[in-house]
Amino acid sequence: MKSGGVLVTGAAGLIGNAVRTALEAAGRTVIPIDRVTRTEEGKAIIECDVTDVHRLHAIADKQRIAGIVHCGAFSGPMLAQDNPTAMVNVNIVGTANVLEVARLHGSPRFVFCSSTSAFGTTAAQAPIPEDVALFPGSVYGASKAASEQLVSTYSRQYGLDGVSLRLSWVFGPRRTTDCVIRTMIEDALAGRPTRMPFGRDFPRQYVYIDDAARALIAALDRPALPRFTYTITGGSHLTLGEIARVVQDAFPKADIELGAGADPVDEVQGRFDISAAERDLGYRPSLTFEQGVESYVNWLQARETGQPART
Repeated sequence: MKSGGVLVTGAAGLIGNAVRTALEAAGRTVIPIDRVTRTEEGKAIIECDVTDVHRLHAIADKQRIAGIVHCGAFSGPMLAQDNPTAMVNVNIVGTANVLEVARLHGSPRFVFCSSTSAFGTTAAQAPIPEDVALFPGSVYGASKAASEQLVSTYSRQYGLDGVSLRLSWVFGPRRTTDCVIRTMIEDALAGRPTRMPFGRDFPRQYVYIDDAARALIAALDRPALPRFTYTITGGSHLTLGEIARVVQDAFPKADIELGAGADPVDEVQGRFDISAAERDLGYRPSLTFEQGVESYVNWLQARETGQPART
């Protein structure tokens, strides 16, 4: 019999890498794929684009699939804004391709890495539950909402055991796409002021990368989940101005000034309800937002100096 492994797509990216390394640290076999060939933490990642359905099935044919965590996608509304067709092909068609692998190769569980961008702008009253109407304000958000529908429909029509986790903005080590928190810290490290023309009163919900990975793995492992979707945040709902003050508390050198107004590539959202994830996945943020920022400061400082990060 072929040995089994958890297929992790987007395994070289921020979230996929965190899921892969956490599974491997627990002694589990992982089949890590990404569209680029590279080595992470001394282990090779298999080159495979999620839009290449034949390559996906060729990889799945070689060993038994013990579960799938699908993180491979464009990872934010700031990406591919001038190429929405690419967003659709990668995020929606790519998800359909990986769902077909799950269906045809008998994956015990399919976990889709969705986003709170699927909600779009929400009402101000909190907490916001999963079962509200979705009105995404970007093609990225629409791609996540559409993919969630594919996951739940595959579950209903084909009996696939699928679930989607709507992650809020993820921050922490190895993030390479736009991140306000990273910009503030890196500017402070370089002795630069941070000046943004918006955001002082704009609310945003973050989740630290380790907590995001823990939630996805919990969704992979928990039996008989009663829902198709769960929302995952770090438990905070802060304006970017309040976030700047947290960074300044953790890094007194930070010189940060923000203007008024909304982020032009994000929606205004009320505090999300994460009680369903707590009840069904056993998920609670392991770090407060302040602790996450402190950990991220330590990691970025260590990267600059070449010294191990403080723990």
